[in-house]
Amino acid sequence: ELLELVSKGGGENAVLRHTQRNKKLFVRERLKLLLDDESYLELSPLAGLNLPYGDVPAAGCLTGIGKIGGVWCVFMANDATVKGGTIYPIGVKKQLRAQEIAMQNRLALVYLVDSGGAFLPLQSELFPDKLHGGRVFYNEAIMSAMRIPQVAVVCGSCVAGGAYVPTMAEEVVMIDKISTLFLAGPPLVKAATGEDVSPEDLGGAQLHSQVSGCSDHFASSEKEAYECVRNVISTLNYDPLPEEVVEHESPLYSSEELLGLAPQDSRCSLPVKLILSRLMDGSRFQEFKANYGTTLVTGFGHVEGHLVGVVANDGELSQDASLKGSHFVQLCDQRSIPILFLQNTAPHAARPTSTPQAEAQSNQLKAQASMMAAVACASVPKITLVVGGCYGSACGRSFSPNFLFLWPNARVALVDSRHFSPAPQAGDDDATGDELELKQLKEKLEEESSAFYSSARLWDDGVILPQDTRRV
Repeated sequence: ELLELVSKGGGENAVLRHTQRNKKLFVRERLKLLLDDESYLELSPLAGLNLPYGDVPAAGCLTGIGKIGGVWCVFMANDATVKGGTIYPIGVKKQLRAQEIAMQNRLALVYLVDSGGAFLPLQSELFPDKLHGGRVFYNEAIMSAMRIPQVAVVCGSCVAGGAYVPTMAEEVVMIDKISTLFLAGPPLVKAATGEDVSPEDLGGAQLHSQVSGCSDHFASSEKEAYECVRNVISTLNYDPLPEEVVEHESPLYSSEELLGLAPQDSRCSLPVKLILSRLMDGSRFQEFKANYGTTLVTGFGHVEGHLVGVVANDGELSQDASLKGSHFVQLCDQRSIPILFLQNTAPHAARPTSTPQAEAQSNQLKAQASMMAAVACASVPKITLVVGGCYGSACGRSFSPNFLFLWPNARVALVDSRHFSPAPQAGDDDATGDELELKQLKEKLEEESSAFYSSARLWDDGVILPQDTRRV
């Protein structure tokens, strides 16, 4: 339901104004013309969901990965039906994440710019810091130096900070009577100099194609513009990945059954091999150290023909399980095998009450630290999937997985609010106040640990349905 809501952009009236009055294509229609097919991976579609500064559940831009002329590309596309494509802090964060993915995987990047620039009332939250708006342009320069191709289409208004995105790309396409590109539009010119000038004369496609040279290609329509981009991609000398027909089997059990296997509560664990048998090709899994540290399942298998190492939680991360995890992660790194992490970690155990318990917990922590170091230092691609509870400081983005996805039931938090200290005993003068404060804190933590709260803030790359896991 949330994905359906987000797919409608700024709402029916905004889309009508965009398509009928302004004669422009809706952003998702643009992607249909640009990409080879509709099977692209949209990144963090729920970013911005119900954040304080937006009454529209979207970040005002779409980012994703898809094929253009057989070449895998990252795309960043402004949605001008959401606040005119104005950039909010969450939009900046989303664009920076897309650029990070392009750099990490050396993927060509295509910008579809239709933006009124930064939302000035929030400039302190999106302009001055290291990972704010200016970093988008810094990344463009770095990617050029890395020889990662960047192509931009000006699909509408392109004002202020938004104007730097196409001008720093390697090739730019502008569209007649639709594209405008300038630092400040006609109203500001009028205010500053008293001069009346049309958007077309100030920064239209003809001006930038014939006079300034900011545009490298002139298109008479949006359809022609995206055909032009496809032609540009064909000249990048970026060879399409060979379409190897990798023979692979489907799992023996239906992926639809993953819906019934998503753990609702970290206190109710289930054998993680039930999930693996619905993810791996042919439901085959070559387990590593099967009888040691059994609360962590490790081993090798294939997903749609691709060999992966699997590290999957199956209970508390014990000392033995952590040592086993360290060994297996180092093995994958040595063999250059990507790692798929399935996270469903139990909350921390209660505090030790005796010296032997304290020693055991100390050894457990040392082993966990060893595994964390192995994961951090592994240079192979890492994809993390949170299938249940994910508690502790090593969860989420902190260990920089290449991609991080959550099932809708996922809970991501430092602690499980259900494991708080008990309420004060009856008879305590402050008992009522303390109980109320504890109740409010538990409710706050409960809300902030949901998958949707996480994804709205771009702490992950998207909430996905369990049955879509293999495809994603």
